[in-house]
Amino acid sequence: MKTGLTLGKFTPLHKGHQFLIETAFKEMDLLYVLVYDSPETSIIPLNRRADWIRKLYPQIKVIEGWNSPSDAGYTREIMDIQDRYILKIAGHLGITHFYSSEPYGDHVSKALGAINRQVDISRGKINISGTAIRKDLFANRHFLADLVYRDHISNIVFVGAESTGKTTIAEAMAQKFNTVWMPEYGREYWIKNQQNQQLTSEQLLELASGHIEREDKMLLQARQMLFTDTNALTTRIFSHYYHGTAHPELELLADKCSSRYHRYFLCDTDIPYEASWDRTGAKNRLKMQQMIIDDLNAREIKFTVLSGDLNHRIQIVTDILQQTAPIK
Repeated sequence: MKTGLTLGKFTPLHKGHQFLIETAFKEMDLLYVLVYDSPETSIIPLNRRADWIRKLYPQIKVIEGWNSPSDAGYTREIMDIQDRYILKIAGHLGITHFYSSEPYGDHVSKALGAINRQVDISRGKINISGTAIRKDLFANRHFLADLVYRDHISNIVFVGAESTGKTTIAEAMAQKFNTVWMPEYGREYWIKNQQNQQLTSEQLLELASGHIEREDKMLLQARQMLFTDTNALTTRIFSHYYHGTAHPELELLADKCSSRYHRYFLCDTDIPYEASWDRTGAKNRLKMQQMIIDDLNAREIKFTVLSGDLNHRIQIVTDILQQTAPIK
């Protein structure tokens, strides 16, 4: 029985790490990956970094290394600290091979009584490091799996009733921060599929699912932030407004919105209503706006109200994003 162990901070998990993990997985009967806690180098929490590996490699045993030592280096004291911690976590697992791409493989393998299996230590196969990626995540995104890159993008959503300026502010913020924005899919879908200016509850579910599918693709094109026009919460409100209920799967999509978006901005109704054939009228705008506010409050979702003209709204959003870390 060949049992392997590798470890790392995975801040972030990149293709170099994946090459190491995949090599070990092919050679071993059983493989453990120990993920170190690393608040000093990453704002992505330990459990989410561990989940990257679980999702990509479900056959591998992932260990979350809470309270792991942050000491790094090759003094005798530091190596002893690391060895003691690893033995505490994995000493009972019967490790026969220790995998790494670093010099520490020598002392860790000796502590475990395992074979020192070093993979691509010269970086001849994949020449990248976590440090290089952290310096410019966008330029190095091709070294990251999609689910890893998406977790580094802050999804900023603008909600509000119709004709409250969501599209305008989303596009303006994307231009200001040199990134992309996610247009509202609902209008496009509605124009193609509406009958007597309405959609069925099943169609509203399809609309919300289509928006999320496109949004996931846009997250992979974004630089640090994606600015999103509307989400499934609003689609759910429309379903309740017109049908008195919502499809159960749409309710689930709406429930996930609490954690899917990192910051909410509610566009106010203080700007003139722009009537068009595909809108329901200024009176309905006020009712819909209150329904959205009530829903956000019921879900305990914090939001910032954007009032005033476009320049004032841009300034509000800019100030908040520059004062607080936008990535959750």
